[in-house]
Amino acid sequence: MKSFLDISQTSDFTLYNIPFGVFTKDGHNAVCTRVGDTIIDLNQCAHTRIFDSLSLPKGIFNKATLNDFIGLGKSTTSAVRKIIQEALMMGGFLDNDIFKDTPVFIDADQVQMVLPIQIGDYTDFYSSREHATNVGIMFRDPANALLPNWLHLPVGYHGRASSIVVSGTDIKRPQGQTMPEGAEKPIFGPSKQLDFELEMGFVIGKNTQLGETISTDDAEDYIFGLMLFNDWSARDIQKWEYVPLGPFLAKNFASTISPWIVTLEALEPFRVSGPEQEPEVLPYLKYAGNKNYDIHLSVDIVNLSGQSKRVSTSNFKYMYWNMCQQLAHHTVGGCNMRIGDLLASGTISGPTPDSYGSMLEICWKGTKPIQMPDGTERKFILDGDIVAMRGWCEKDGIRIGFGPCDGKIV
Repeated sequence: MKSFLDISQTSDFTLYNIPFGVFTKDGHNAVCTRVGDTIIDLNQCAHTRIFDSLSLPKGIFNKATLNDFIGLGKSTTSAVRKIIQEALMMGGFLDNDIFKDTPVFIDADQVQMVLPIQIGDYTDFYSSREHATNVGIMFRDPANALLPNWLHLPVGYHGRASSIVVSGTDIKRPQGQTMPEGAEKPIFGPSKQLDFELEMGFVIGKNTQLGETISTDDAEDYIFGLMLFNDWSARDIQKWEYVPLGPFLAKNFASTISPWIVTLEALEPFRVSGPEQEPEVLPYLKYAGNKNYDIHLSVDIVNLSGQSKRVSTSNFKYMYWNMCQQLAHHTVGGCNMRIGDLLASGTISGPTPDSYGSMLEICWKGTKPIQMPDGTERKFILDGDIVAMRGWCEKDGIRIGFGPCDGKIV
């Protein structure tokens, strides 16, 4: 597909993507998509009557979040995406001089992207076998790195939705209790072991009622799309507090997401099979077909002087438990889902040290520090550091990406 808009070969936002987000400009918010470096204001787009065949609710794109749009259902949102895609092609509906200088098109650097969804609930999983094994080796018996339940169910916990922020938001270093090595009682202060966790998040696109369940066969009908997700973690606080109920202050201070939701339709060409699951899972967790996705992932640390060091190159395809299994397990007890709920994959680590998804693993609990370009070293994240995550798919000349997922520690 060719567009009349300029799109670089390395852009995340080709015509094959058409993600959805929300921007703010001059105090006004609107639902949008992006092609190359051009934002398409879908509220202004609607005034061209391009969507008239769909009978959309009036003002559906004149919103501060995507929740109402997502709530129209996949048949409608997919039709909107297809109309936009065709209209932006060479010779398409919007390839007309009468639209050239209208508010339909805005330079990307002229707007600020905001949190695209109202998140009611957020659940974080622990679904990378490599990550769970690494953590088990570091903190428990290497011969029994995985806990007995790990190969039988997608382990997860309920996180804090209110502290999820959009890419570009500064993150304040958290404080809490820690237990120094050899000490008899805890101390209070800022975390000295602040870490990132490289994850993908998926957005719920359909409500369920209390008591309903979602099967692995039906799960994709309830997943609107995916985003990059950084589950910031204070490892020293976490180590002291997590027994017996799991993470609390170590993770509730902030999580960062990318501003664009990439639809499952856009990701369709990049489906792959997941790891073999052994022992055999229980019937409600069995699934058919390819449920993993070949999404390349990277993490860079950028220091105060702007020098960058790539510390991880991973891939979403490594996940042992896939999204359909996570959603089936989440609802098997009757937990209801709501549009805009966010579920995160858990740290995505691959089989080699360069593909580990956290500093805890990359620096192996601080024993293998990373050398930065300015000669300093990192065991964990320092004040002033920016953690920059990226994700993209590429195959047969088709490329799509997720945009930035950046956060600076202050």
